[in-house]
Amino acid sequence: MTKNSISFFSSLTTRLIALALVAVIFWVGGNADAALIGSGQKVTTNKEILEKANAGMTGNYVEDTKAVVKSLRYAVGLDPKDPNKIAAQTDARYKINAYASRYRRDSEKLGLTSFTTLRTALNALASYYNGTTKRSVPPKVRDRVILELDRVDIALEQGR
Repeated sequence: MTKNSISFFSSLTTRLIALALVAVIFWVGGNADAALIGSGQKVTTNKEILEKANAGMTGNYVEDTKAVVKSLRYAVGLDPKDPNKIAAQTDARYKINAYASRYRRDSEKLGLTSFTTLRTALNALASYYNGTTKRSVPPKVRDRVILELDRVDIALEQGR
């Protein structure tokens, strides 16, 4: 055999092995999906994933700000022993992250009083909502956050 024919067969063998691996992966993956769908488990759609990633943010600044304020008021106002506290804090954290990622680079919103005041409230809560949801917000911080959220509501009503 010549050097070219050995190289050809070596290349062909490598390609056939790669093709076989792809076929096996596809076959196993296809069966896994079929089993998942056939098992009665709910399959998450792309739209649902996008909605979760956006945490309900619509792109309407006023509506999104009100949604974050409502979520924060609920989460901060819960009793530390309330069983819904962790879920409320998690929801608030998702809304905070989605809100911040959507509006922090929007130059039109950066100068608004409602935006800067909400950022102040978020910064006050940051150490309590980052990392763990088990730490409760002290009454002094909670009162300050509620005051800032009231200011955000007033600024939104005034269009600022």
